[in-house]
Amino acid sequence: MSFETSIILISLGLFVGMTLAIEAGRRIGLARIAREADGLAKGMGAAEGAVFGLFGLLLAFTFSGAAGRFEARRDLITQETNAIGTAWLRLGVLPAEAQPPLRDLFRAYLDSRLMSYGHAANEAIAMSHYAESVGLQERIWVAAMAAVRRPEAPPAAAILLLPALNAMIDITTTRLVAVRSHPPPVVFILLFVLCLIGALLVGYNGAAKNGRSVFHSTLYCVVMVLAIYVILDLEYPRLGLIRIDAADAILVDLRKSMG
Repeated sequence: MSFETSIILISLGLFVGMTLAIEAGRRIGLARIAREADGLAKGMGAAEGAVFGLFGLLLAFTFSGAAGRFEARRDLITQETNAIGTAWLRLGVLPAEAQPPLRDLFRAYLDSRLMSYGHAANEAIAMSHYAESVGLQERIWVAAMAAVRRPEAPPAAAILLLPALNAMIDITTTRLVAVRSHPPPVVFILLFVLCLIGALLVGYNGAAKNGRSVFHSTLYCVVMVLAIYVILDLEYPRLGLIRIDAADAILVDLRKSMG
């Protein structure tokens, strides 16, 4: 089952759960009205305010965190492109005969990185390409060390090239950590639970009115489910509808410039 299908099913399940919770809350409220002359319990406003306040706070922080991580992941694409591009240009300080093998390795390396991002939906394939790119990093580093030690290499070759290669290698680990950075599952569990509790309270309060307000209840459920759907989609920007694949265009352009 694809990620997109999974979160659609989760969203539909949450919508159904909230709808049932609203109906359950309404029936609880009607039963209380029929049992007690005073109707619904007074003084519940503080408890409801605390629940909805906590829910709103958690929803805002979760959304803000997901949006921030989305932007950070997109910025890392630019950083990696700059790191690879800088290292590629600095190969020019090496002796002419030492450059072709390294440039071939760079082309293979960038191809591997692009393949890793292109197969993000299949973790096994993505990680195999990641392992391939790590192996190419080692080969590039060994070849670069040998090249800067050649007698005809200028003294500044090591100073210019090796830090650029180090930055190019380091960014891959940074990006891997960024891809795997998500809130703990308990945060999403709490968010879903508060959604259901909020729906229960909406139904409970609605019992004081005559008849069901299907429009308002449905609108409430739809808005909450859409908000959570967007949060989940932002957390996995290569799997859902909201994607950062377009940002890879600069990496593709860099690969084309390498010939």
